[in-house]
Amino acid sequence: MTADGLRLLPVTGLPEIAAGDDLAELIAKVGEFEDGDILVVTSKVVSKAEGRLVHAEDREAAIDAETVRVVARRGRARIVENRNGLVMAAAGVDASNTAPGTVLLLPVDPDASARRLRARLQELTGRRLAVLVTDTFGRPWRNGLTDVAIGAAGLSALEDHRGRTDSHGNQLHLTVTATADELAAAADLVKGKATGTPVAVVRGLPHLVTAQDGDGAATMIRPAAEDMFRLGTSEAIREAVTLRRTVRSFTDEPVDGDAVRRAVAAAVTAPAPHHTTPWRFVLLETAESRTRLLDAMLGAWQRDLRELDGWPEERIARRTARGEVLRGAPYLVIPCLVMDGSHDYPDERRADAEREMFTVAVGAAVQNLLVTLTGEGYGSAWVSSTMFCRETVREVLDLPANWDPMGAIAVGRAAEGPKERQARVADVFLTVR
Repeated sequence: MTADGLRLLPVTGLPEIAAGDDLAELIAKVGEFEDGDILVVTSKVVSKAEGRLVHAEDREAAIDAETVRVVARRGRARIVENRNGLVMAAAGVDASNTAPGTVLLLPVDPDASARRLRARLQELTGRRLAVLVTDTFGRPWRNGLTDVAIGAAGLSALEDHRGRTDSHGNQLHLTVTATADELAAAADLVKGKATGTPVAVVRGLPHLVTAQDGDGAATMIRPAAEDMFRLGTSEAIREAVTLRRTVRSFTDEPVDGDAVRRAVAAAVTAPAPHHTTPWRFVLLETAESRTRLLDAMLGAWQRDLRELDGWPEERIARRTARGEVLRGAPYLVIPCLVMDGSHDYPDERRADAEREMFTVAVGAAVQNLLVTLTGEGYGSAWVSSTMFCRETVREVLDLPANWDPMGAIAVGRAAEGPKERQARVADVFLTVR
């Protein structure tokens, strides 16, 4: 296959590869190479030569052994991160075209495999070559499979165009081309899965071949901190729930009001009785509104503790100091309960149960809010203080008489990392009948 001087050439005639075979020697015997050729080699034959065929009656157990993180799971299908940092189906464990009871694992270090293969091929052929080791991947947002590079030697896996200008003089700011993946996909057009042709040559791009091995295909693995799609849906929800912490110290960084509104949009999907919407959220986005509310609440608390409970001033100061978590936050949310749509009952028992149903719905909404804020990168603390001075809160914020404040939520960037949380075993909290 050719196009404007570019040629894609299958390397045919390779025998079945076994553990311990000199793969480079076998390729050199059946191929003819030129300076600047790029050899694209399917990882399966590299793994076979390196003895990565293992006995495993249970493929799932082999996948478990190669997995460091589950990205997404749907039934038995798993997308995982393997030991090389590659995110792919089944950790690259392959049970096709292998003897019953065996599976084929990916090379331990695909970049190292590419470097060894390149050195040996250049020694045997006397040619200046590059080598790619490839495997088949699915892709987010796209149907169909394609080959990508998992190991590289003798070329730059990525070509950075940032800082260059396009044909219209516009400066490029984000463009980094995955050259190694483009070559891998092109070569697979003449390799093919069913033809038994695991090696191909890309000819006509000698400028891509470098004297040094280079940094390899590992440079193409996106760092976790930059990966916006690191988890599947259910895994992301579980991680957000697990990562949610009560944060008591915040930075001065302003909070994005749109992020809070997205969290409120998630909050109001919570279940509620009688098809009602018993939640309201008051957003305190200015320092003036927060200070005015907190000062009024502090005064109400101090009066209650002094006049109703008879506490000494020192004890009152210690108790009210707990509210400093709210003063230290750059953003406050006041969730409120409204009983619109609730049923009237003549007896106190059922009336109490009705209010409890609505209160639980607010709790579910607040949990949605807190988890979503965690996904947005914000810390939060839900404290009960407004529930002890509801009239004061309604007066200061000019809220309707039927809005019952259900605490206050401090929101902001956490000033320090989360502390280690002791794992909780679900069985401790279960009763099965």
